[in-house]
Amino acid sequence: MAPRTDIPGAVGHYDELRDAAGKVRPHYEQVIADLQRRDSAGVKRLSDTSRRLLAERGVTFNIYDAKGLDTPWQMDPVPFVISAVEWAGIEKALIQRATLLNAVLTDSYGPQLLIRKGDMPAAMVLAQPAYLRPCHGIKIPNAKPLQVYGADIARAKDGRWWVIADRTQIPTGAGYALENRLITSRLLPEVFRDARVRRLAGFFRQMQLSLAALAPRPAGEPRVVLLTPGPYNETYFEQAYLARYLGYTLVEGEDLTVRDDRVYLKTLSGLEPVDVILRRVDDDFCDPLELRNDSMLGVPGLVRAVRAGNVALANAMGSGLAEAPAMMAFLPGLCRKLLGENLLMPSVATWWCGQETPRRQVEQRIDQLVIKSAFRVRGREVHFGENLAAAERAAFIERLRFAPDRWAAQEKMTFSTAPTWEDGRLVHKPISVRVYLVATKDGYMAMPGALTRVAASTDSPLVSMQKGGSSKDTWVLSEGPVENVTLLSTTRTPVELRRVGHNLGSRVANHLYWLGRYAELAESSARLLRSTLLRCSPESGMSETPLLMPLLETLKSLGVLEDLPDVSVLASQQEQIEARLLEAIFDAHHPASIRSCVSHIQRIGILLRDRISVDTWRVISLLSDALDTYDNTPSITPMSDALNVLTRIILELASFHGLAKENMTRAQGWMFLDMGHRIERTVYICELLLAGLRSADAENPSLLEAILEVGDSTITYRNRYSLLPQLAAVYDLLMLDELNPRGLRFQFERIDQQFKHLPREQSSAVLTPAMRVLLENSTNLQLCDPTELARVEPGQWSQTQVARLLRQLIDAMPALNNALTAAYFAHSTISSSDSDPAAEPPPPAR
Repeated sequence: MAPRTDIPGAVGHYDELRDAAGKVRPHYEQVIADLQRRDSAGVKRLSDTSRRLLAERGVTFNIYDAKGLDTPWQMDPVPFVISAVEWAGIEKALIQRATLLNAVLTDSYGPQLLIRKGDMPAAMVLAQPAYLRPCHGIKIPNAKPLQVYGADIARAKDGRWWVIADRTQIPTGAGYALENRLITSRLLPEVFRDARVRRLAGFFRQMQLSLAALAPRPAGEPRVVLLTPGPYNETYFEQAYLARYLGYTLVEGEDLTVRDDRVYLKTLSGLEPVDVILRRVDDDFCDPLELRNDSMLGVPGLVRAVRAGNVALANAMGSGLAEAPAMMAFLPGLCRKLLGENLLMPSVATWWCGQETPRRQVEQRIDQLVIKSAFRVRGREVHFGENLAAAERAAFIERLRFAPDRWAAQEKMTFSTAPTWEDGRLVHKPISVRVYLVATKDGYMAMPGALTRVAASTDSPLVSMQKGGSSKDTWVLSEGPVENVTLLSTTRTPVELRRVGHNLGSRVANHLYWLGRYAELAESSARLLRSTLLRCSPESGMSETPLLMPLLETLKSLGVLEDLPDVSVLASQQEQIEARLLEAIFDAHHPASIRSCVSHIQRIGILLRDRISVDTWRVISLLSDALDTYDNTPSITPMSDALNVLTRIILELASFHGLAKENMTRAQGWMFLDMGHRIERTVYICELLLAGLRSADAENPSLLEAILEVGDSTITYRNRYSLLPQLAAVYDLLMLDELNPRGLRFQFERIDQQFKHLPREQSSAVLTPAMRVLLENSTNLQLCDPTELARVEPGQWSQTQVARLLRQLIDAMPALNNALTAAYFAHSTISSSDSDPAAEPPPPAR
């Protein structure tokens, strides 16, 4: 049965789907026809598929409440459609508005003629918290402080479009609009093609060209970075997604430094100059030296670098000035003054209470208005006059009279409604549309699409993703054939062939290194816990208690079992050991539990969203799913369920390592991921062998069989030897065999291979501290004789050659880690690749 599409729109709202006669509007006909060809189950499948695709691609939105971080992005599969004729009017009006706001910003941070001539109150600039005095007088490349602009527009019940908010500081959401488009075009490919929907790639191509044109260095390929506040920002996914899509480096403030008024990126080879910063950090957080001294997000000295003309920002610092709600009250007059035109798309009716007449009008009509902070400040208040009781209204008017310049009032709008799929049927919900524009050399270009946001309910006064709203793809139809645009350049300029990309940032290298360490720690712990659980099952009747001792000792040494003074006591108490092992798997408060390791892997994965593939992200997500499955399906046989979870974890981590091995280019990022993996595995193998050596049953074939099992080397041993496991052969396989990927010598040889390709190791004339640690311990290992290692006198194990060697190797890993950290994860010298005269920093400003 086809879903009902004749549901009337909400009373008092403009209906985007149907006209006054109840007929489907022409630009919606193909979408509705496609929905009617499906039954309700078919439309539900569209919705389910969209959620699945968004989850697989890891599309998230951070909501600052009980839902926490990484909330799945909500997208309705029914697109919002705009006709070609209507879009032409919207586009023209918003290009005019972007030009106007750019002119206002240019004047406000320049001659301030609008204030001098009385065309705009001085308070609109000088009284605003968003006005950054240290940025006054800075020359902006191309005279475009507003490089990227976003306008929130909505249609009132009279059918007219109105601007309800300007986004001039850091317009967010363009990446989500692109993600929505990729999903919707897969769900509805035929109707998408037949309806002639305009493509979005041309807009992002223009963004690349416009940002590259800002670069202060005329020669060479400019280095553009996207500055993010970090993973706790609400739109962090979009920032990482856009950085990868546009080919920019995603950086945080700590990745950049200023030397001699020039901005540099910290990389493995040293400091490399940055030309353009596409920022997502708020204006006043950009520079703790000159703007906000408690900021941990910005770059000290950034204002000086911008003033010196050595780096360009998009958007310019201080551009949030034009976002003030009070500014809307003056835009019609400013448009006539600056552009000689009437404002083509009006702002929602706005009154600034800092003027006497508007303030009195607001007091008289307060029950019909929305009163908000005149300027955009954190913690700003919004009051709906109709919701205020008489006493509250009187008290608020007193506040307004005390500081009238702090308040602005706007007419409450009733947003239009669009069809949305919810709970198995089409419903109508209010929408607002955010349109994006980018500066060009001739003006501005609008993205032929938008981020349409849907209110949580029909009677909701706000359209907000933070308040439970969702989103839609926005289809702008074309009257003629659709131009097929991609981000690929169409020019025939010869490309300089490379084997590597830009030098890897130090923070990214650090994250990849620790991703490798945590992935190996999770896998080795899972293998060890699985073998231990198998040997303490009720079927064994605890007959394998002697074999449990080395496994428990290894878990204790690795920190997987906490606060365990006497392993021998625990090994004889089945209920206690089972409880402790389950804690080591599932306890989120246990720092070395499997769940904690998986949490670390996911946290680092989030930080590397612009660096890892979609498939790798899916594998990381599945690690948590395995643990959540156990939590959500309690069983009377928790041990068997725990074994299943551990097996899933091991298999998912095998997938992760396989993707890293087969899909990652053998560049610097992969080297650090692999080194982290090898260092952690070295510690694991050494602790396992030490625990076995300490056991009174060190030469027991059953114990050696357990060690081979945990070391994932049982098959290799059986293929080589027909005998029961013997100590010398086990030592040879797990310590000295350069062909065994689970052996110690293999780990050292792989680390050595990576070291030879690291920048500092290649350029240094003498051995670096890290290389000295590696060479000394690798040599000691290679000089060992497995037969001599196997000679262990009863009670003398601590004095044997093998015990001393294993302890030495365990102690060497922190030293190697510290040497790597000092050499590659923090830099203060300029990269030699940028030491040519043209790239040298200019003399400091006097």
